[in-house]
Amino acid sequence: MPEINVEKEKCVKCGLCADVCPFGCVMLVDGYPEFKDCRFCGICVSRCPVSAISIEKRELKEVDLSQYKGVMVFAEQRGGKLAPVVYELVGKGLELAEKLGEPLQAVLLGEDVDECAQELLKYGVMKIYVYSHPVLRDFRDDPYSQIIANLVREVKPSILLIGATSTGRSLAPRVSTMLRTGLTADCTGLEVDEKGNLLQTRPAFGGNIMATILCPRNRPQMATVRYKVMKRAEPKPNPQGEVENRTVDTRSLLDRTQVLEFRRQEAEVSIVDADVVVSGGRGLGGPEGFKLLGELASLLGGAVGASRSAVDEGWIDYSHQVGLSGRTVRPKLYIACGISGSVQHLAGMQTSDVIVAINKDPNAPIFNVATYGIVGDLYEVVPELIKVIKEGKASG
Repeated sequence: MPEINVEKEKCVKCGLCADVCPFGCVMLVDGYPEFKDCRFCGICVSRCPVSAISIEKRELKEVDLSQYKGVMVFAEQRGGKLAPVVYELVGKGLELAEKLGEPLQAVLLGEDVDECAQELLKYGVMKIYVYSHPVLRDFRDDPYSQIIANLVREVKPSILLIGATSTGRSLAPRVSTMLRTGLTADCTGLEVDEKGNLLQTRPAFGGNIMATILCPRNRPQMATVRYKVMKRAEPKPNPQGEVENRTVDTRSLLDRTQVLEFRRQEAEVSIVDADVVVSGGRGLGGPEGFKLLGELASLLGGAVGASRSAVDEGWIDYSHQVGLSGRTVRPKLYIACGISGSVQHLAGMQTSDVIVAINKDPNAPIFNVATYGIVGDLYEVVPELIKVIKEGKASG
């Protein structure tokens, strides 16, 4: 791990190092620079006019892997409600912990999150570390990453799992950097081998291959996990876990961001949470086709999805995109209209319970994963479906 040094006898207290630091890690104490959570980018070294700052690279010490035991999940919450992906992390965490013969733990941050902690206990988490404080009400990278990193150094879990949400994708890299360990992002599969190594599987090269990644020499083994790809945990009949409330020392927390206001987006049914998703691709021919799909989705109580090509054409907003570069969905019913079925799109929806594909091309790859396939013009098929559903509703 590198170490940054300041030769005070050379320093002229100009403060330039603090001005040029892009991460705000330099603080001036009596005019001299001090460093907190330094990223070792070296900008201050190159800009110091008297060469008073240097970075010393040290050889990494060999990690004693035997000191690390257990699986820990980050229990993301917002507004006092656990993020849906947490239940999947717990389900997979329990499976991994059972194979390792080690406990499943969770870390929960926020304000007034007692109900979240009690909810986690129902699913078999053996120990929940709770940090409750007004300063943690809204997620910010600095305090959250610092608290979690400090806890991991103390508890030493072998595996740390975080949901691949917008929060998790921001938090996980910072935690892994602080802990000097590896991180595999957007995992779709997790297993452990006989040596206790976490086999982290994720799509690579645009989804054309599935890569399995190991972190054999460092701990914890960290991974972010996509929502809707793991099996959700089931409540346990006689949970035996415990909650440990931790003190939050705000004086030692780095916090460079202030949340002025939080506005919740009012939108239609999310494609991630919908039981029915009706998606359109390049075969729609234009944005007007999504009005037709929207009518079908509305009748089925579902949401409208899209392929990347349709989003790239500007026919529909990115929030509807299904696939590796969009969102992973796992509805009870997925209807693909005019979607050929690229590898990237299939990776985001192929775990749906029932897949119905509508395409004029009988050789379209989408038919290889479809439960039911309809070869035909979607502008003839979809109106017929809408008509039948409306007639069924009217007679029912």
